[in-house]
Amino acid sequence: MRKNTKVAGDKSETVAQLPRACQDETLAVEFMERQRWGDRPVCAHCGSDAVYQMKGRDGSRNSRYLWRCKSCEKQYSVRVGTVLEDSRIPLRHWCYGFWAACASKKGVSALQIKRMTGLSYKSALFMMHRIRWAMTDEWDAPLSGTVEVDETYVGGKPRYRGPVNRGKMGRGTDRPPVVAMVERGGSVRASVVPNVTGKNLKALIRASVARSARIVTDESRLYSGIGPEFDGGHDTINHSRKQYVRGDVHTNTVEGFFSILKRGLVGTFHAVSKKHLHRYVDEFAYKYSTRHLDDGERTIIAMQKAEGKRLTYKAQTG
Repeated sequence: MRKNTKVAGDKSETVAQLPRACQDETLAVEFMERQRWGDRPVCAHCGSDAVYQMKGRDGSRNSRYLWRCKSCEKQYSVRVGTVLEDSRIPLRHWCYGFWAACASKKGVSALQIKRMTGLSYKSALFMMHRIRWAMTDEWDAPLSGTVEVDETYVGGKPRYRGPVNRGKMGRGTDRPPVVAMVERGGSVRASVVPNVTGKNLKALIRASVARSARIVTDESRLYSGIGPEFDGGHDTINHSRKQYVRGDVHTNTVEGFFSILKRGLVGTFHAVSKKHLHRYVDEFAYKYSTRHLDDGERTIIAMQKAEGKRLTYKAQTG
């Protein structure tokens, strides 16, 4: 007979706390404070740890969950200095937004957030864009080892592919191009570029890949000449001749990332404008790079990355 197991026994502590934080505002505030400051709250303005919670006459938390700094004498909340600053959206909805975005492999739409939280579509979309901005990496550590590089074109309807003139599905279309560099077993660097040229591609590779690495691409002439700049050289696979794997030479890893990105854009978001495409690419790149973490760890890191970043409504719509 199968032994009874505890329900949800494999959940991390964070994943166990998140449902409650998504329902109760006080629990959401305390959860966000723990992720940002841990056991040592500091001032969001000057960094001093000489701070205290502002409370009402009955001893409960201030209605705005404010803190006060004894050093600079300024008031602040956990929102200040993050992508949440100046937002009137309750923190319990922010917790749900972070969790939903980080736990869904192919993303979660603003319409779904609207249905689950009761926010307006405009508020839900703005909140999710700010969460995507929090996920954006600074690309401080270069990729190393074997790095696969490829480009793809996303969005829009496919060209007419009649029996006589099938047309082009890639270069030459008016779809926005996305370039990705994947370190096998490691992280991905993905960018929306204005156009695909040898100069642009090589500049991205030089800026993102360590000189000790080995570059693997398809047979495109856009990458020609890049090999001597890297200790591992440059290997190519010839897709035009139906060649997809030759030993350990292939671009299947980077194409796997593109497949997840495209399935999310088509199946979840349906229509993404060129203007905001880079935000969705950043979201999928972050989730791919943290794929070895559980949902709770991925959510906490995204919340912590929200510090020091701002995205105003004017900047988003301008």
